Amino acid sequence: MKIGFVGLPLSGHLNPMTALARKLKARGHEAILFGVPDAEPAARAANLGFVSYGEREFPRGAIEQKWSQVATLQGDEVVRYTLTSIQPELVRVGLQYLPQKFLQTGIEALVIDSVYFFISLIPMRMKMPFAHVHYVLNLDFSGSTPLCFRTWPHDMAPEALARNQETLKLLGELLAPVAEAAMPYAQKAGMHINWSDPYATMSKLLIVSQTPKAFDFPIDTWPAQFRYAGPFCDGDGREPMAFPWEKLNGKPLIYASLGTLVNGLENIYSAILNATSGLPDVQLVLSLGRNVDVDNLGPVPSNVIAVQKAPQIELLKRASLCITHAGLNTALESLTNGVPMVAIPIGYDQPGVAARIKHHGVGEFVEPSHLTTERLKDSIQLVLSNPGYRDKARHFQKVIAQARGLDTAADAIEHVFGQRRGAVSAPQPPISSSRDFIEWPAFL
Repeated sequence: MKIGFVGLPLSGHLNPMTALARKLKARGHEAILFGVPDAEPAARAANLGFVSYGEREFPRGAIEQKWSQVATLQGDEVVRYTLTSIQPELVRVGLQYLPQKFLQTGIEALVIDSVYFFISLIPMRMKMPFAHVHYVLNLDFSGSTPLCFRTWPHDMAPEALARNQETLKLLGELLAPVAEAAMPYAQKAGMHINWSDPYATMSKLLIVSQTPKAFDFPIDTWPAQFRYAGPFCDGDGREPMAFPWEKLNGKPLIYASLGTLVNGLENIYSAILNATSGLPDVQLVLSLGRNVDVDNLGPVPSNVIAVQKAPQIELLKRASLCITHAGLNTALESLTNGVPMVAIPIGYDQPGVAARIKHHGVGEFVEPSHLTTERLKDSIQLVLSNPGYRDKARHFQKVIAQARGLDTAADAIEHVFGQRRGAVSAPQPPISSSRDFIEWPAFL
């Protein structure tokens, strides 16, 4: 079967997306990644077919330039900027060019990134089967748990549920510019979309998440087609990366990274350096990314290896602790290797991931607004000295291995696309009259 993959052209989405595509390719399918030019290196590294679109609007280097603007933002402003200044154009370009690309390549079914919002209008119009995948933390539209933009704990008290619902309305308002970019396509095609229903353009066949069920909050309000899987990481198919392995000295290793997007806040890196400099019995590998110059952070302690990019999975295999922005991929890769965490959630779904790290006892988190050297140092020492964090992280290591996330997701995708290779029962479309979500404000 010829299956197309479409998603946001960011490493945090491309890495799990290409891993899933490779899994389906290994099962005999033709897997093709569709992307703007900046997505091509990820497809080539994963040995996947690649079809480019939007070359004029998003030439090579445009994605890094556009997303560099979020590097020093925090909280809701990260999401607001992305949904106002970047994603509307990505959606317009996708809706303009992708239908013809799908026809030219003979794609039979699509796997769509859940936060490449409204691109599913294309297969809906073309009557093509499609599935959605949550590469980021699941978006719970029922309001039974806090939206992933918040570090709020799981709480079923009436006031907590009301707070959750208000935040969902905020998401609807933030999404308005993206919806407005998609509406002309739907109107021209004569499609009648209920823009106040967050599931209106989601797949009725399958919505699959790489978040393991055991790592989520307890949620029983998912639509019938929702499936938990597990991390889409096989440790392969990524661009090679140099690292000075000879500098590792055998002391307990702390790996620290703030990811590839909201990673330009120098005060956070300085706090990490200062907190670990007082811990002489550990060694720190600090991955800085492209938005921070190490020379601006002051003296680098002798127990620190500071690099622009690091081979994260290989380092996590050796680590005793991960200091993380709480990106979902880094959190799951840490747990895959039984490594506890100290999280500093900055934006996007990171607060929700940090809340689950705390909830399940696999680490602690410090809000960026409350971050001090002493507070961070206390959290590091707490997690390193208390074996309970490591024990729980190793428990999740076993859970993740048993979940076999890539196989589970591939089984479900094959089944709903008619391949029936796996043993997963076919998901049924949700009952249209059910109201298991919070209605957004209508965009029109």
